[in-house]
Amino acid sequence: QIQLVESGGGLVQAGGSLRLSCAASVNTLSVKAMAWFRQPPGKEREFLAAITKAATNSYYSDPVKGRFFISRDNVKAKNTVYLQMNSLKPDDTAVYYCAAIGSGWNVPQNKEGYEYWGPGTQVTVSS
Repeated sequence: QIQLVESGGGLVQAGGSLRLSCAASVNTLSVKAMAWFRQPPGKEREFLAAITKAATNSYYSDPVKGRFFISRDNVKAKNTVYLQMNSLKPDDTAVYYCAAIGSGWNVPQNKEGYEYWGPGTQVTVSS
């Protein structure tokens, strides 16, 4: 069982930056692909970014490509994945979720591909 907890959300002005963190309850070497999703008010949960176990490859959705950057810390057995969000827009307002899979080598870019989820952290971007 893998438990995930996000942190780093908050209120930021348009054009600003935030860095989200997601701590896993186990060593990230035990966790395969990890990803970030978000769910704006009244909308479906959408894929943002994913990263492979060894952090050698990352994938992004078009709306955030070039503005958001995913990374993970496997050094010294740390258990955290990050999402650096730059040039934030009011449309980025949403609850942001971390997700992970514990087996296999796929890197899904849809919510159905992930087994484990954090409770989410609110990001609000004011205009």
